[in-house]
Amino acid sequence: MHAAVVTTFDAPPRYLEHPDPAAGEPDELVVDVVAAALHPRVRSQANGSHYTSTGDLPLVPGIDAVVRDADGRLRYALLDDTALGTMAERTVIERRRSVELPDGVDPIAVAAAMNPAMSSWVALRRRIDFTAGQSVLVIGATGNAGRMAIQVAKRFGASTVIAAGRNPERLADLGGLGADEVCTLGELAVAADVDVVIDYLWGATAERGIVDILTRRADRSHPLTWIQIGSITGPTAAIPSAALRSCRLSIVGSGVGSVPGRDYIAELPAIAEAASSGAFDVRARSVPLSSVESAWTEPLASDERIVFVP
Repeated sequence: MHAAVVTTFDAPPRYLEHPDPAAGEPDELVVDVVAAALHPRVRSQANGSHYTSTGDLPLVPGIDAVVRDADGRLRYALLDDTALGTMAERTVIERRRSVELPDGVDPIAVAAAMNPAMSSWVALRRRIDFTAGQSVLVIGATGNAGRMAIQVAKRFGASTVIAAGRNPERLADLGGLGADEVCTLGELAVAADVDVVIDYLWGATAERGIVDILTRRADRSHPLTWIQIGSITGPTAAIPSAALRSCRLSIVGSGVGSVPGRDYIAELPAIAEAASSGAFDVRARSVPLSSVESAWTEPLASDERIVFVP
């Protein structure tokens, strides 16, 4: 078979021949890959920068996909850490980490939607005690995951969602997804009294944002939960000690490790049902897997997701 193969962390994957997969455990299935999306998480897997990376090469990247099993059924599958990911003609999945999809679904749309929706969905459902009526600030809202976070927060009953990003033109489009207010990254103080922050940027944006929000907060004893999910702006942020002492601020991360695998699996059916029913507005573009090397490096709008089709 053919697959996208990473042979060095300083170059894109290449379309190469790869040994056919084989199931090794009773719960494992060899499946045909139908559609596998290129997420930021997959990029960091392929360049060795993700915190779960073992440094072992070669590897086939890809952490999830829409696949077809031996009985012809479409499934959405989430893979554990493995050297044989989903950017291949075939791969191996665990049945318990997959969910059957209804007939007639668009596999491209489902593949594009699941991972970005999962990041905020699992964060709000499994990392904190989010309740309907709370207000949410999404930092990095113009990206694919940020757009999803707006929709997920509204689905869970957020009273107000404020969307923050760099590009004013893209921000202007987010009202249609459920954003009640928008602001640039330099205007985060307008969200001073929110209950929850979903942060896909971290770095210098979080450094400034935490100070701007907390110093303008009407009631500093009112809880503020800051969920750190992505680090596009930078992997570290210097948080003043006074920010933790003078306000009721909680900073938590949401990702592999902080959320047990069983919690991701438990949420899969509901996320897949929402994605399959068209509940999410998702922008995707299908690309042949054979073009992986060129597609990997081409400029792309941050709100559009590449989906590789073997």
